[in-house]
Amino acid sequence: MTGPVIAAASPAAPSDARAALHRLRAEVAKAVVGQDAVVTGLVIALLCRGHVLLEGVPGVAKTLLVRTLAAALDLDAKRVQFTPDLMPGDVTGSLIFDPHTAAFTFREGPVFTNLLLADEINRTPPKTQSALLEVMEERQVTVEGERRPLPEPFIVAATQNPVEYEGTYPLPEAQLDRFLLKLTVPLPGRDEELGMLRAHHAGFDPRDLRAAGVRPVAGAADLAAARAQAHAVHVAEPVLAYIVDLCRATRAAPALELGASPRGATALLATAKAWAWLAGRDHVTPDDVKAVARPTLRHRLRPRPEVELEGVTADAVLDSVLATVPTPR
Repeated sequence: MTGPVIAAASPAAPSDARAALHRLRAEVAKAVVGQDAVVTGLVIALLCRGHVLLEGVPGVAKTLLVRTLAAALDLDAKRVQFTPDLMPGDVTGSLIFDPHTAAFTFREGPVFTNLLLADEINRTPPKTQSALLEVMEERQVTVEGERRPLPEPFIVAATQNPVEYEGTYPLPEAQLDRFLLKLTVPLPGRDEELGMLRAHHAGFDPRDLRAAGVRPVAGAADLAAARAQAHAVHVAEPVLAYIVDLCRATRAAPALELGASPRGATALLATAKAWAWLAGRDHVTPDDVKAVARPTLRHRLRPRPEVELEGVTADAVLDSVLATVPTPR
């Protein structure tokens, strides 16, 4: 599945492409219960060609979410379990000597896919983490000076555990900024957890999604059409100024030593347009910006150590910024 295939696909009507992505969310819900907000975030990332960092305690179906999304989209997906001994070539691919031809040939790594699941990304050393920087930003791999483009579409969905830090390597700010969204995967509610147990009692096997009834309900053509339509959503000048003011306010927040970068502002613009399009509007409102501000900006902010000790989080600072920056009418 490559870029030219998508480009050659016939355009879909706005209602058709939107309906396809709504079907996608419903299909994922067949296997993953109680994570509607996270599924919507993943769909927004697909619309914006962005990468996602999923954070949650073990056992909340982070990996299952990504696998189910790929199955419902009929996209190629690969999984890499990041470990301390993982080398950059294990991720990107490497040159292998072929004794039959006496030449080196390139063996593609798992990044050559549509949806890469980077499981426990913070368990691998910085050298291997940095191998993903070019992959995520340039969507290519460079080996021995030769550039090798990745398939289209391509997104990285990385997971990390927020409670177990022993043996981990925190992601540097430069890499965190490459993620479009940081989504917090919460524990399910009581009724949702009860529904999960009923499903498992009835024979649900998370390793066999087809038996669970998950089927491809959207394809590359639907995704390409949806991306074009979301990109065309109108944003008025006051709303553009509102996005800039929000990001500049984070840079001046006393509780932060690092605020949102200009890349964060462009990310907030893109996610707000995708959110508005999914809601059926052809323009972005300030409420659309507020709806996606936390997942788009939280990982780009770094609270000061002294306020972190007091329990202040990036989300709390964002709540304060959203409450104080004037909203355009």
